[in-house]
Amino acid sequence: MSFENLSEREIKILKILIDHYVLTAEPVASRAIAKKYGLKLSPATIRNTIKDLEELGLVSQPHTSAGRIPTTEGYRLYVDYLLQPDELSESDRQMISDFLTGALAGIDQILEQTSRVLGSVSNQLGITIAPKFESGIITKLELIPVAERRVLVVLAMKSGLARTVLLEVETDLKDIGLRETASILNERLCGLTIGEMKRNIKKRLAEPTRGNPQLIKMFIESSDELLSFSRESDIHLGSASYLMNQPEFNDPGKMRELLNLLDRRETVGRLMSKASGIEGIKVVVGVDSEEKSDEIGKTAELSLLSSTYSAGKFKGVLGIIGPTRMPYSRLIGIVDFTAKRLSEILSE
Repeated sequence: MSFENLSEREIKILKILIDHYVLTAEPVASRAIAKKYGLKLSPATIRNTIKDLEELGLVSQPHTSAGRIPTTEGYRLYVDYLLQPDELSESDRQMISDFLTGALAGIDQILEQTSRVLGSVSNQLGITIAPKFESGIITKLELIPVAERRVLVVLAMKSGLARTVLLEVETDLKDIGLRETASILNERLCGLTIGEMKRNIKKRLAEPTRGNPQLIKMFIESSDELLSFSRESDIHLGSASYLMNQPEFNDPGKMRELLNLLDRRETVGRLMSKASGIEGIKVVVGVDSEEKSDEIGKTAELSLLSSTYSAGKFKGVLGIIGPTRMPYSRLIGIVDFTAKRLSEILSE
């Protein structure tokens, strides 16, 4: 359906109908539009216009005698041509900034907090995906004892970011062994990219002249975990309770499909990652139409808003998933501001 083929009256009625449905979650009748929005049109004219929109596939009637609700195609026209993003309120800006600056720690903790604040401010499901660090250059490795048989491995990169991984060891740790082991790891691995480390770690750490041999062996054996920057754990989801409170998911079948989708983090990550090369906000209305797969299920009542953020020269993605009946005007501002604020924090 081409937007240019719609009449001015059809465009106005479509926008009013969608705005009203977003607020109420109830099918919209022509009489409600005539009474609430003070149009200089008769209820009969509005009713006929809505019927025209239905024939064009932009609205539908969920059951006989009910009003109309937008279709996925109707939402797409709305988002592409009629949407006017709201300016984010100062209170929302402050809340987002406070949440993010209060999470200053490793990047995993910051991204986890970002997904939570996105959900809290938007009342949708917040999502963040860590950047791809294959080309990141390691500048320092640290081994920090946190318990008798646990060591925290810290990988610092040239961009200023750091990644932490907690490893279990088979023997009690001695500080002197940790220091010497960290020294040889730095000597042989610093200056390499993550990709180079993955390919050469066994050769680089062969026949160590000092350090704890067991710890070095464990470091090599754990390298897949240490150097993997595209795991499910790099996809951070906020609380799904916000979606569960939406009236769209009062239906047990739709709720089950939603939970099945959220259980497949890699599917959510794939949907989000499609926005990784796009500047600005990307809006996908009806996520199952983007992902032609049984993994998504039959639910077409989800939309995705996403944006890239920067971590040095690396790019990650954040956004929200919610019902197609979401307040796009407000949520675009939330996603855009959060992406810019997160980029500032990671640059600092």
